[in-house]
This record gives sequence, structure tokens and C-alpha cells, in this order.
Amino acid sequence: MIAFSNNTRVFVALQPVDLRRSFSGLHGIILDVLRHDPTSGHLFLFTNKSRKRLKCFCWDGSGTWVATKRLETGKFPWPTGADLQRAINAEEFYALVNGLKVERLTNWYRK
Repeated sequence: MIAFSNNTRVFVALQPVDLRRSFSGLHGIILDVLRHDPTSGHLFLFTNKSRKRLKCFCWDGSGTWVATKRLETGKFPWPTGADLQRAINAEEFYALVNGLKVERLTNWYRK
């Protein structure tokens, strides 16, 4: 299980990437495409085209972690959008990596 503080942000790359890339390749995508500092301590999530795998990249202060998850059946319900990335909170992160759809509802309450 991945645990992080309230200050840790999670960025999801909305476009699929080649997950044969590992530390250096994902580091380059974070720098060049997402325009973030890979050593910031934030988590960065990537998926492949078929959305059956995801990789999580993070820096813990002494080194880089890359964790991979592969689904045996189904697909990850990856967020969409016109941007290159989307920031999500901890609850959305846990829902996403467990296969639940991440969706923000507006005006869902009764008046």
C-alpha cells in the first residue's frame, strides 16, 4: 500500500505512454511533457494504451520508486481531458488504482 501526506500531490498523465520505459524514461516524461520536478516528492501515474497496466513514479528523498500494477481482467477507468495531466486527491488515487471510476460530480446535493 502506498501512503503519503496531505502535502503530496498526485498527477495523472492523461495520455498513454510506453510502459516499457522505466526510471529514466518516466523521469524524462515528467520533466519534458508534464513540466514538473520528478524529485518533488509528488506521485505521477501513467498508463499504457490498453489501460491494463499503470506505473506510479515517486521520489522519497533518497531515491526513485517505480511501482507497476497489472490488471488480469478489465481496464483502469482512466480520467480523460484535453490537458496533458490532471491532479487528483488521495481518495481518487486509491479509487483509481483499485479500478473504481474517478468522477467529480457538481450540484449532486439536494436543495
